[in-house]
Amino acid sequence: MSSVSKLTRLREMTVVVADTGDYDAIARLKPVDCTTNPTLVKKALDLPVYAELIERELAWARTQTDDKDAVVDEVADRLTVGVGAMLSALIPGRISTEVDADQAHDTAATVAKARKFIAMYAERGVDRDKVLIKVAATWEGVQAARQLQAEGIDCNLTLIFNPAQALACAEAGAFLISPFVGRILDWYVANGQTPASIDDDPGVKFVRGVYAEFKQRGHATVVMGASFRSTAQIEALAGCDRLTISPDLLEKLDADFGELPRLLSPAATILGDYAPVTADSFAAALDADTMAKEKLATGIDAFAKDLQALRAGIAERLG
Repeated sequence: MSSVSKLTRLREMTVVVADTGDYDAIARLKPVDCTTNPTLVKKALDLPVYAELIERELAWARTQTDDKDAVVDEVADRLTVGVGAMLSALIPGRISTEVDADQAHDTAATVAKARKFIAMYAERGVDRDKVLIKVAATWEGVQAARQLQAEGIDCNLTLIFNPAQALACAEAGAFLISPFVGRILDWYVANGQTPASIDDDPGVKFVRGVYAEFKQRGHATVVMGASFRSTAQIEALAGCDRLTISPDLLEKLDADFGELPRLLSPAATILGDYAPVTADSFAAALDADTMAKEKLATGIDAFAKDLQALRAGIAERLG
C-alpha cells in the first residue's frame, strides 16, 4: 500500500476545492479554493467561529430604518461576503460567492449584484482576484458572465448539465464552469438507469466529454467537477482542472492510501471552425435534453429556496 494518501495524489494533478463554509474543515483540509452559497452560509450561522460576525451584522441591522425586508436582504449579502472574507484568509486561491438564484434569468440584476459583491469584498480588504462570482448557467446568466468577464470580474458558471451550456460559458469567456456530476447521476438512477460501472456513470462521462472538448478547442475556461456522491466519481475524474469536494469525501480520500492514476490529461489543441452557441441553439439543446432542463430548473429553485431560508433565519434573529 502506498504511503501517500489519494488526496495528496489528487492534489498533484488537480486543484482541490472545498465545497463548504465550515471554517474549521477548511483550516484542517487546506484546499486551494473554497465556495460559499446561501445553504453553506445558513449552516455557518450555527458555527461559533462566525458568532462575532453574525452579532455585528445583526447589530448593524437594528440601527437601520429601511423596510425590514430590504434590511434582511442586505444582512444576507453582508453575511455572505463576511463569511467569504473570513474563508479567503485561509486559502491561497479563490472564494466562489453565489449571486441571488432568484435573479438567474435577469442579466442586469445578476451583473448589479456581482458588482456589489466585488465592492463589498474590496471594503473588507479582499481583492477581486481572490473572488469568483457564482452564476447559474441560464442563457441570461451566461450573458451576465460575458459582461462581467469583460470588466475583469471572474465568474464561476454553475448548474452545468448540457454541452451547449458548457460551450456557451466558454465562448463567453467564463473563468470557470461547474458541471454537476452527482445530480446528473441522481436523475438517471431515479429514472431507472443505474450505471453498471463508474465509467458508465453519466455524470462522469459528461465531465470527461466537456473537459476533452474544451482542451481540443483551446478554451481557457477551467472545468471544475462538482456535486459528488462518492470518492469513485472523484477518482474517475483525477486530472480534471479542478474538483470541488465536500469535507466528508475529502476526509475519505485523505484516509485512503491506494493508488490513484491520472485519467484526464490535456490533449493537443485541434484548431477548427465551430459554430458558436446562440440563444436559439442553447434553448433547443435544453429543450431536447429532459435531464438538463429539469436539473437546471430544480437547481435554481433549490438555490432560491436556500436563499429564502437564509433570509428567514436572519429575520427571525432580528425579531
